[in-house]
Amino acid sequence: MTPTSAASNRQYPADTEIWYSLKCAIAASSGFQRWQLERNTQLQDLLLEQQVQKYLRETLETLAY
Repeated sequence: MTPTSAASNRQYPADTEIWYSLKCAIAASSGFQRWQLERNTQLQDLLLEQQVQKYLRETLETLAY
C-alpha cells in the first residue's frame, strides 16, 4: 500500500532543521556564491530556498554527465 499524499508531504522537525542547516551551508559556499553572480538577473525574484534548490538541481545535472 502506498502512503497517502498527506503522509508523504509531512515534514518532521528534525528534517526541517537539517534542511535549514544544509541551506545555510550551501548559501555560504563559494561555489553557490559564484553561481549566484553568474545568474544574477535570473535569480532576482527567487527566494534563497528556491535559489539553493535550483543550484542543487543544476549541480546534480552537471555531475550526472
